Amino acid sequence: MMKEMATVKDRKLTKATFPVEGMTCASCANSIQSMLNAREGVAEANVNFAGKTLQVAYDESEVNPAQLRETVKEIGFDILIEDTTQEELEERQANALAALKRKTIIAGVLAFPVFVLGMFFHDTFAWGNWAMLILTTPILLWAGQRFFTGAWAQAKHGRANMDTLVALSTGIAFIFSVFNTVYPEFFLDRGLMPHVYFEAVAVIIAFILLGKYLEEGAKDRSSSAIKKLMGLQPKTVRVLRSGTEMELKIEEVQLGDRVVLLPGERVPVDGEVASGTTYVDESMLSGEPLPVQKNPGDLLYAGTINQKGSVQLIAQKTGGETMLAHIIRLVQEAQGSKAPVQKLVDKIAGIFVPIVLVIALLTFAAWLVFGGEAYLTEALLSTISVLVIACPCALGLATPTAIMVGVGRGAENGILIKDAESLEHAHKVNAVILDKTGTITLGKPSVTDVVWAQDTPEQAQLETLFFSMEAQSEHPIAQAIYTFYKEQGQQAVQPDTFNSLTGLGIEATFDGTRYLAGNEKLLRQQDVQLPEHLLQAARQLQEDAKTAIFFANSEQALAVFAVSDPIKPAAAEGIKALHEAGLEVYMLTGDNRQTAEAVARQVGIDHFQAELLATDKSDFVKKLQGEGKVVAMVGDGINDAQALATADVSIAMGQGTDIAMEVAGITLMRSDLTQVAKAVKLSRATVQTIHQNLFWAFFYNVICIPVAAGVLFPFTGFLLSPMIAGAAMALSSVSVVTNSLRLRAKKL
Repeated sequence: MMKEMATVKDRKLTKATFPVEGMTCASCANSIQSMLNAREGVAEANVNFAGKTLQVAYDESEVNPAQLRETVKEIGFDILIEDTTQEELEERQANALAALKRKTIIAGVLAFPVFVLGMFFHDTFAWGNWAMLILTTPILLWAGQRFFTGAWAQAKHGRANMDTLVALSTGIAFIFSVFNTVYPEFFLDRGLMPHVYFEAVAVIIAFILLGKYLEEGAKDRSSSAIKKLMGLQPKTVRVLRSGTEMELKIEEVQLGDRVVLLPGERVPVDGEVASGTTYVDESMLSGEPLPVQKNPGDLLYAGTINQKGSVQLIAQKTGGETMLAHIIRLVQEAQGSKAPVQKLVDKIAGIFVPIVLVIALLTFAAWLVFGGEAYLTEALLSTISVLVIACPCALGLATPTAIMVGVGRGAENGILIKDAESLEHAHKVNAVILDKTGTITLGKPSVTDVVWAQDTPEQAQLETLFFSMEAQSEHPIAQAIYTFYKEQGQQAVQPDTFNSLTGLGIEATFDGTRYLAGNEKLLRQQDVQLPEHLLQAARQLQEDAKTAIFFANSEQALAVFAVSDPIKPAAAEGIKALHEAGLEVYMLTGDNRQTAEAVARQVGIDHFQAELLATDKSDFVKKLQGEGKVVAMVGDGINDAQALATADVSIAMGQGTDIAMEVAGITLMRSDLTQVAKAVKLSRATVQTIHQNLFWAFFYNVICIPVAAGVLFPFTGFLLSPMIAGAAMALSSVSVVTNSLRLRAKKL
């Protein structure tokens, strides 16, 4: 539990966050929210279904956490008001998931023989009904207990959800079946068969438990992204106080402390470099692969990685004020539950259940008034038929079966879908944002061009000298050149002298001859001659957003090398596919505008933004959303996590960071942009299937419920028996599943 004080219109409110237990659907979150908002003393309550948390602002003079908990428990849920560590909370969630898994497996094992006996051997064995009763009872009373307790808690407050439908249909069918098993003579004496429906009860509960287990497992995995983000901050830090170096816990660092940072360590707080020079990997913020040089006066951010230099920094932001903490908070907020199709089903269920109850009561009353000699029997059978045929099996299967087939279809195409919400939302997407580095480009800087001033017999020897110079440098571009020649088997020699020229390049001497490697400014400062054709080559390379590095002796330039992050081979094709799918495409990058413009031109993107940090990307997502667009964000790095979590649909490249993939609802295993268009097409086909399934589920009820009530009896003498009602119910489920399976043949 987390608490803080806030003042609202001269009223002191306590803001607290409590873990919530027992939620099974989006309507559960709405129920808790509405109940608490109606509670005296509560200013505002918001429930995050995905995060399983309650954020509430309340007046402690009017209500306390214990009373809030009682209000929540009245409708069948619970909140943890005691201080609970993250580890304890994770253990409770793991235990709950394990218990649900155990119930799902046992229910499935028991349901199978009940299904076989009920469907194929119901008249074969005299003891068959008793066997089904024995097997179904634990399914109903133990495995399915949550549906009945949930339905009762909702009913006490005049509410209904999917639990209500499950409890009502299975409960009535079970009671009717038990009656016919224990006292079959009641219907036999009246010339009717005492049918039982144990198989319907068992299979419905087993299937719905399976769906709940899959849903809970997906929600629990979403929290791992937050854990990894939190893991980027060190637990301890070295601080200089009064000239003495001491190791403190990260929570003990104060503003103004002088923090000592060694090579290879993560930056613990946001601060300004006080002394020393180094290169820092800021890819978690900018997404760019090249480390950034940091000199005194430059800013460092928590979670970034110091590479080779030792520096000291002055702490300016600590704890919850750092850039990393800000990203974590935004990711947590953006990972809140969205409105999936299942929420619509829950709303419909709230109307559907009372309607079915009214129809059942009217059916019973009509037969009592207008029935013939066997009016009581026919009234009871017709009422049972109405309730049995209104079983929510097809309604409950409409969404999950389509989702399961859609997810499997995606996996076959290298598209891993982690939650149903992302698959459901993707069909509405009309704007796609692509991160540049690692998404459009490979994310690995390398040498792309080598232009020599002239071909000479000494070229091989000069390449050895150039490689040897770059091998001495710590600059990231030098590392790309070093890797380029190392892969060719080049061997370095030791220079006589070596010197790094900050902001310009490097110089070295070999056997008394001086050589230079760096930018054009370095060569002009040293009065080195630049051949016109070499200078023109460098200009062309720079227009293509490549970094030009000159190699020269003390008199003239010998060659120019280009270092760039190559565009992925399928990038242009993937972006073309997105355009053909009717989507607007945007590119975001932390790189400079010249590079961004060149990359956008090469791959066919009209809209791009450059020089952005993680928060800028997230703000751009919100900007598009404010314009009414449904946004999909495609990224691969930690710096993309915030924008991924903010977007309506988040897509991660499979070769990206773990955090990007954990935050994202969809992961492309082949890091191929053509997969983005396929994911959108898959979503459109899946949602279309869900809508078709829901139509069939309701179609059977709309047609069959009146028939079950006996509307045809006055004209044809036909009265639907509960057995036929059960068959119609099963047929609706078969139709839904069969329609979902059609997704397997869908071309993406």
